[in-house]
Amino acid sequence: MTKADIIRNVHEKIGVSKNDSARLVESVFDIIKETLAAGEDVKISGFGKLSIREKQARRGRNPQTGEEIEISARKVLTFKSSQVLKKALNA
Repeated sequence: MTKADIIRNVHEKIGVSKNDSARLVESVFDIIKETLAAGEDVKISGFGKLSIREKQARRGRNPQTGEEIEISARKVLTFKSSQVLKKALNA
């Protein structure tokens, strides 16, 4: 599913114009991005929790050449699904 699909589904389900649906979806995504960038978790009841995790720098290996490389520290996005979502997916 793409963002355009989400916008179309919102348009069909709540009956607002496609432009309003697009603004609504974009606003929700912007709020989620800003919240995560500020270091806060995003918890959506019945869906799950999005959070940012810090990964430490580490030594790695280039699989093609076998050469050792330094993998830099970085932030990664993690998602933990809620029990409600897990049950819905396994029903």
